[in-house]
Amino acid sequence: MNKYRKLTSDEIETLKHQCCSSDDWSKIEVAENFNPLRIRRTIMTGNIKLGVFEKRYTLDGNVPRYSGITDAVLHNCTIGNNVYIGKIGDYIANYNIGDDSYIDNVDFLCVDGKSSFGNGVEVAPLNEGGGREVPICDTLSAHVAYMMTLYRHRPVFIKKLGDMIKEYSNNVASERGSIGKNVVIRNCKVIKNVKIGDYATLEGCSELINGSLNSNETAPIHFGIGVIAHDFIVSSGTDISEGAVIDKCFVGQACQIGKQYSATDTLFFCNCQGFHGEAASVFAGPFTVTHHKSSLLIAGMFSFSNAGSGSNQSNHMYKLGPIHQGIVERGSKTTSDSYILWPAKIGAFTLVMGRHTDHSDTTNLPFSYLIEKDNESILVPAANLRSVGTIRDAQKWPKRDRRKDPHKLDQINFNLLSPYTIEKMMKGLNILKSLELITGETCEMYYYHSTKIKNSSLHNGINLYNMGITKFLGNSVIKRLENTKFKTIEEIRQRLQPDTLDGVGDWIDVAGLIAPKAVIEKLMSDIENGEYKSIEEINEKLAKIHKEYYTMEWTWAVKKLNEYFNKSIENVTIEDVINLVMNWKDAVVGLDKILYEDAKKEFALKIRTSFGVDGSEEEKDKDFENVRGDFHKNPFVLEVLNHIKVKSELGDELINRIKDIK
Repeated sequence: MNKYRKLTSDEIETLKHQCCSSDDWSKIEVAENFNPLRIRRTIMTGNIKLGVFEKRYTLDGNVPRYSGITDAVLHNCTIGNNVYIGKIGDYIANYNIGDDSYIDNVDFLCVDGKSSFGNGVEVAPLNEGGGREVPICDTLSAHVAYMMTLYRHRPVFIKKLGDMIKEYSNNVASERGSIGKNVVIRNCKVIKNVKIGDYATLEGCSELINGSLNSNETAPIHFGIGVIAHDFIVSSGTDISEGAVIDKCFVGQACQIGKQYSATDTLFFCNCQGFHGEAASVFAGPFTVTHHKSSLLIAGMFSFSNAGSGSNQSNHMYKLGPIHQGIVERGSKTTSDSYILWPAKIGAFTLVMGRHTDHSDTTNLPFSYLIEKDNESILVPAANLRSVGTIRDAQKWPKRDRRKDPHKLDQINFNLLSPYTIEKMMKGLNILKSLELITGETCEMYYYHSTKIKNSSLHNGINLYNMGITKFLGNSVIKRLENTKFKTIEEIRQRLQPDTLDGVGDWIDVAGLIAPKAVIEKLMSDIENGEYKSIEEINEKLAKIHKEYYTMEWTWAVKKLNEYFNKSIENVTIEDVINLVMNWKDAVVGLDKILYEDAKKEFALKIRTSFGVDGSEEEKDKDFENVRGDFHKNPFVLEVLNHIKVKSELGDELINRIKDIK
């Protein structure tokens, strides 16, 4: 922290000699070791504070440049130590600029009046017609935004959250902007009412108005050439570049937006990627990805999603306007040129192919294919459980978590199988059995929520859902009983008891956070009753809920195991546990073998069609192998085979450990 003093008469004369001027030299204060020779051709008005200028910068191409101020107009500014400011086209007004920051060739940098820097801006996700507005703030998490967007039937809750964000926005409002330490701003045009955090880099931006860049040393923000951003908040570790345009948007941690992507009234949460296409009134939950031109995400909620090229949705049926909305649950994909007419709800981990206009609801039939045939929506239940792509996605998300900031806003559960998805699979199993019972086993086609299900697909779905459910329950029991030497069945029964009452009932996916619905509803009630005073406190509670996931998951699993065993856990026998483990082994190995066969399709002869283009069949095979590798050496294939081995040994170990217990 600098101690400031007034300029000496000699320093004033030196500054004048350096072609500097001021309307009132007495309003300029400087640090003790201030060197006036570092200030050239600069006009200073209002209250000015200047640090020391002793640093030597090395620019691209090994070009040296010393800290100082040249060719600038400053008004009401505090300039930290070792800052470089040069070639300011118009002026810099009402900013505090941190140590070691570099500002060069900027047209206009100003705070005009009192600003909240994007905090409090209302974004309208999911419904273009309004009614679900979310006021954004620096600390907004995906989970708070999810509740604000969807729980409009709880007006007291919505008002409490809105009041917290309004209070936060008022507290950060200021007539002075801040530019943090080690910030680089080069070749930018207009920056107005923008707060910029430490270590941010802005290069060639066109226009930034009313926003916050919440950058820090561990997770810097980068804004690149041609970016236009209005009414925005951008979280740590994010990169926005290459002519992207965002208007009324919140962008979460470690997102990437570029290649002329445009977004309006959209909430992006951690690790989203948007390139080439467009988003309008979208709730883009964690890991929402769209890379292609002509892809439009509109009026929908997505998470862990990948939109194929030309994917589109429509929220307008030319009656009362663009008021319709859709939800695509976690893990779903849309293929190239797919289309969905909202309203519709797509179940978790579903692949959408073709055009769908009948407003399907497949939420209770997850892991499915939704395919168009002859202008009708054909549903293939559970088909994605046998897809190698689904497993690959589940494995890649944790590896693609780019967040470096130790303070994470979003609490992400990456589990493919969880009470959330297993409960849906159980409901799907009952739906398929009911369809079979009501319509008959020999019926060629079944109808469910504006979709058609073939007879063979229904029976395969029943089988796959059973395998998935058994796999999860077996996983839970084996994990619970691992690394413990039991002497009696009573010790096992005691170990199988839940550790908490929380976890029973339905579970929900709160934009990446998987939690019991009752726990989230309790949190909302507590907010309504005034037990939380800020968004930060709510985020801390959500982090605690996330941390307790496995404890609550076991409580849920115990309830399902009671149904599986057809007896309470207090009465379970060694034979019951061994039978479950045996069934679990069959399910795990069975699913892995299906995945193995699915992976093999990627090495089939027809896949080699475009290889060895000018050669013989032998050259085609060699070309394919050199590019794609050998099937038997493929890392994923080896992992599947190893998974079969490891899981089989794990099940055998538990059986051997408990089989002789009386």
